[in-house]
Amino acid sequence: MTKLEVINPATEEVISTLDYTPEVEINAQIDRAQEAFQSWKVIDAHERAATLYKWAELIDNNIDELAELITLEGGKPYAEAKGEVTYANSYVKWYAEEAKRVYGRTIPANTSDKKILVDKFPIGVVGAITPWNFPAAMITRKIAPAVAAGCTIICKPAVQTPLTTIKLIELAHDAGFPEDVISYVIASGRDAGELFTSHEAIRKITFTGSTPVGKKLIQQASESVKNATMELGGLAPFIIHSDADIDAAVEETIASKFRNAGQTCICANRIYVHQSIVDEYTKKLTAKVHELKVGNGMDEGVKVGPLINSDAVAKVLDQVTDASTKGASISRSLDDMTALGGNFLRPVVIANATQDMKVMNEETFGPLAPVMAYDDIDEVIRIANDTPFGLAAYFFTNDYRTGLKFYNELEYGVIGWNDGGPSAAHAPFGGVKESGYGREGATEGIEPYLETKYLSIKQ
Repeated sequence: MTKLEVINPATEEVISTLDYTPEVEINAQIDRAQEAFQSWKVIDAHERAATLYKWAELIDNNIDELAELITLEGGKPYAEAKGEVTYANSYVKWYAEEAKRVYGRTIPANTSDKKILVDKFPIGVVGAITPWNFPAAMITRKIAPAVAAGCTIICKPAVQTPLTTIKLIELAHDAGFPEDVISYVIASGRDAGELFTSHEAIRKITFTGSTPVGKKLIQQASESVKNATMELGGLAPFIIHSDADIDAAVEETIASKFRNAGQTCICANRIYVHQSIVDEYTKKLTAKVHELKVGNGMDEGVKVGPLINSDAVAKVLDQVTDASTKGASISRSLDDMTALGGNFLRPVVIANATQDMKVMNEETFGPLAPVMAYDDIDEVIRIANDTPFGLAAYFFTNDYRTGLKFYNELEYGVIGWNDGGPSAAHAPFGGVKESGYGREGATEGIEPYLETKYLSIKQ
């Protein structure tokens, strides 16, 4: 197989060349992980916690190198990349504590001569497949709960951004994790998916990525009834009601929409603004968006880095062209938007968006903010829910009754109320409908790595 070239999307230069892991070695690695599981699963929870804390310490000590890797292979602005490392490490620290809180219970028996005990046991070997847009955070929130529960795990990072995963796992080994407890392979998503789902030793699949790929993995995993956690695509509505604080909503829109150049699964994709404030909001948003500095993530002051590759650029430009032909107002010309060349796009606001535009129906993954006016709250909730996706949603209002209505009726797993950045290690993250199932983070995040057993003892 040809070698994998890791390319800096800002310069389009090759920054590293890696060997793909042969199929025979992936299978051997899974076998070794299964063997390592036999000893790791009986390690005392406090010892597993201590090793996680040591890993967290090493991550903190290497934050600059990790952030630079994220920027070089993914394009994310350096300051933002450092924030990702801190966020990623919060999962390691959280599950260092959760390792000691895997509780069983006793159940009153139905007869006086019985006692019933319930315990949690690690599920086994885990196959993890992660995306390129958060190469540190997506991997730690899978590794940390897995090893905290007593599982072993094999990670398949995205081929665009494998270097961050490799460094994190090297640090995990330095912290004291055996090499076969946490390991990685370099492979395409298709090859790794087929091997992970077909190998009898792997008992759990955890995947973050697109819905079509997730559906394929679910089908493959069903053949051997493997446990699966799926965090899939999003099409997040961002609703700003008439009584919202407009300036705050603008700031939170930018924080949500333009983080990682709009390449996040929970970023604002469809912005709905009440018609009484839509003109003021759009004017203020456009002014702020046009101030964002675009460039190489290693340059000082850059807020928006490059898109991951030319295909991503083409998708965004297609949505802009589609919106323009259907009557939208684009805040920048295409020439201005693409003036920096390469994988860089200057961010734009699309005013007068309508529901028939591609940008309102497709996950954008780019620095493009479409704004559509609405009048009726029930209608905007209906439109927001009229999608197969249900990962994240946002709404802005200062009326608690309106807020509770939005919260109760929006069909999404993660919801921000006056908050464009709701993610946290201690909160359960995941979607509904075709955005997946299972949760990562919080106490819920360790459950998918555990099996429940009960013991009935007759005296």
